[in-house]
Amino acid sequence: MTIQEAREKLTALQQKMAAFEHASSLIFYDGATAAPKGVADNRAQSLGILSQEMYLLGTGKETVELLEYLDANREELDDHGKREVQLMLKDIRMMQKIPMAEYVAFQKLMVEADDVWHRAKENNDWASFEPVLTKVFDFHRKIAAWCAPDREPYDYWLDRNEEGATMESCDRFFATLREHIVPLLKKVQSKPQLENRMLKGHFSAQDQEKFARELMELIGLPMDRVGLATTEHPFTISLGSHLDERITTHYHEDDFSNSMYSVIHEGGHALYDTGSAPELAYTVLDCGVSMGIHESQSRFFENIIGRSRAFCEYIFPVVQKHFPQVQGSAEELYRAVNRAEPGLIRIEADELTYALHVMVRYELEKRIFAGELEVKDLPAEWNRLYREYLGVEVPDDRRGVLQDSHWAGGNIGYFPSYALGSAYGAQYLRKMKETVDVDACVRAGNFAPIDAWLRERIWKYGSLLTPAEVFRNAVGEEFDPTVFTAYLEEKFTDLYDL
Repeated sequence: MTIQEAREKLTALQQKMAAFEHASSLIFYDGATAAPKGVADNRAQSLGILSQEMYLLGTGKETVELLEYLDANREELDDHGKREVQLMLKDIRMMQKIPMAEYVAFQKLMVEADDVWHRAKENNDWASFEPVLTKVFDFHRKIAAWCAPDREPYDYWLDRNEEGATMESCDRFFATLREHIVPLLKKVQSKPQLENRMLKGHFSAQDQEKFARELMELIGLPMDRVGLATTEHPFTISLGSHLDERITTHYHEDDFSNSMYSVIHEGGHALYDTGSAPELAYTVLDCGVSMGIHESQSRFFENIIGRSRAFCEYIFPVVQKHFPQVQGSAEELYRAVNRAEPGLIRIEADELTYALHVMVRYELEKRIFAGELEVKDLPAEWNRLYREYLGVEVPDDRRGVLQDSHWAGGNIGYFPSYALGSAYGAQYLRKMKETVDVDACVRAGNFAPIDAWLRERIWKYGSLLTPAEVFRNAVGEEFDPTVFTAYLEEKFTDLYDL
């Protein structure tokens, strides 16, 4: 077999894998959006079969021999080929360590957990979710033990979400945030609170959907390739490749800003995915390189752009077009959407307190893996940490431990990515401002220069580069969380006249 023949086989293999992923993603997407509530067993059946076929395809003798041959001759491959082989071998070596029956059982468990979580949240019924969540955490321990027996299990899952992340690095990162955010929040709380009544009222789902689609166009999403649907907990997913992207939102008819920022956040994810270079389609490189980099895009658009004074100046007339009952000014909107106030719900949290929500989840996950906490104790400990970190009392589990979909989806070790992504964004902004007049662009509703900057430095690479390489490529320096804390201090000092 020649290198050219092997390369052609690798292309065909990746296209086949992408087709399986397409089918699996469609089933998940349908289950989270339009599927009737009572058909989870049907999804589990199909996903179980698909996952078994994917396991056999990925770990089969022909696949392994092909990748090992290419790896042994990697000096004859271009950069894309080398990276494809590297990533595929890494995933296959991991998959080989997991017994196939267990791999399939895990996929079925994720369907069950997601279905039970939706009903448990709706009914405020922690007792129904606790047994299945216990299985989820137990399974994650087993997978970590199989795949990385010499590592701390939680370090394995942190690294799976953000390559290089460990408990040690996350502890340092969160300590830096806490050192700056806690005293800043105390100063903010000593001042009169910003008014946000203009966000409240009655805003029909139909009107919010029209507004959402205008927001999607504004930030530069290719509307012929990006769909919009509703779900309990908003998410973004690629179906098959970056050529078909779906974002979801949840309309709260008493506050238009919830869906507004959900759409901008999920739109940031979709911009990253659809911004991949065309030649990456149907390869393992056709996706974001890590959850931290992915969340850096969503949080950048949601907060650094979307909660800026310039954005509020542009969007206020658009808000009034869709919701004529909103009265006031662009400056009042800016102050309303930046009101810093500890609350219950992470996805509704302001920029300043958001990281505290993430810290709660990080601490709980870390302690469960360390054996210091059991799943049955999560509600009480969740409530205690919310009291300690945010100074709020949690009235029920629906607004407490049941609020996020991540654990039900098996996304353990994911939460730190949100805070890391937020911090990455501050350094993007500082670097971007060297060549782009960001405020002028946003004030004019012209996102093209901003999107072009991100596409050239981040989006087009997909997973061709490592997360660290992507970050350095974007900003020309190492990650420094104090850039983010300085950004927060400057912004909230101005807002609250500290």
